[in-house]
Amino acid sequence: MTENPRTRRSPQAGTPQTGTPLAGTPSLLRAINDRAALELLLAHGPLSRTRIGSLTGLSKPTASQLLARLEAAGLVVPVGTTAGGPGPNAQLYQVNPAAGYVAGVDVTSTHVRVAVADITGVTLAEHREPTADWPPAETVARTARAVAQAVRLAGLPADALRETVIGIGGALDPSTGELRYAEHLPGWHSSRLIAELEEAIGTPVSLENDVNLAAVAEQAVGAAAGCEDFVLLWAEEGIGAAIVIAGRLHRGFTGGAGEVGYMPVPGAPVVDDLRKEGSGGFQELAGEPAVLALAEAHGLTAGTAEQAVALAVESPAGEAFLAALADRLAVGLAVIVSVVDPELLVLSGGTPTAGGERLRALVQDALHRISIPRPEVRCSAVPGSPVLHGALQRALATARDALFTTR
Repeated sequence: MTENPRTRRSPQAGTPQTGTPLAGTPSLLRAINDRAALELLLAHGPLSRTRIGSLTGLSKPTASQLLARLEAAGLVVPVGTTAGGPGPNAQLYQVNPAAGYVAGVDVTSTHVRVAVADITGVTLAEHREPTADWPPAETVARTARAVAQAVRLAGLPADALRETVIGIGGALDPSTGELRYAEHLPGWHSSRLIAELEEAIGTPVSLENDVNLAAVAEQAVGAAAGCEDFVLLWAEEGIGAAIVIAGRLHRGFTGGAGEVGYMPVPGAPVVDDLRKEGSGGFQELAGEPAVLALAEAHGLTAGTAEQAVALAVESPAGEAFLAALADRLAVGLAVIVSVVDPELLVLSGGTPTAGGERLRALVQDALHRISIPRPEVRCSAVPGSPVLHGALQRALATARDALFTTR
């Protein structure tokens, strides 16, 4: 008879390994309960001891001990009492906003934008700084200064931040630590970039592709909420994509998944040496220069792709331009969905946002004409900067993991 590996005996333990986890230690169970309570408070707002007990399945005495433990640790604070019900009013608790603070940073070729939030996710301050006059050698120092200014605007001490996440148009090469796909961003190419940023800002720093962070925001609070398989297409100055599979970002072996601007597509010239040309494929078909040229060919003159699309939406004569742009976007999307077959496509970035529902419908129709997979196409539903929202979401997740891990 073949031995069942799940019941094979360990020569040291002398007991069967059944695959069933051993009972948790009291400290582990307390940590699990504490984390569950904190997540409930974040999701529902202020709760009473009784309500926390009913939501977690804990007894009243255990819920009381839990809240006392979290209050002593500075993780929850009392915020008034219930009113209007039978019996005495019950004390309400919420996550302590002052338990920790994080920063999100959105880096583009023209500016750096910083937001600071407390641990509950409330944004306390934002600061935007143009980068046109930044010498490349001062990029890290000036980024740190921009973060410090946002912290001051939030009324916080200089050392208040626990985590900083930076969204940028590129991807870190895991083998070299250098930023790739970012020739348009001078000053961000040191092989010690993360270490230099951490030293200058004074917090742990994570660098993430900006389009990936836009997808994080859409999944958390936007058009992809509740969806675990989707693709986000970002169209602005450049073209990029984020791919989420089974609820997780797919970055690829070298971090380059989603760099679809370089993807060869019908209707665009094939570039033999992307390192030399710095562009090619889908970017040549639907990036900003191509959109502006297409708009001019349809009698629309604008300074940016976003402005051109906005003009077209306002003009009855713009329909032909929008239809031609939708066809171009659909060509690239058809290549992506034929490989990934996502449940949903989200259009984000300045160009699709300016086109709104009118451009979205045209893109969906064009895609469904030429592609066997026919996912629903939605517009971004994240207000403001999706990249900044995503950076804050990622920073909050990391900070909460550290703060909420009690023993």
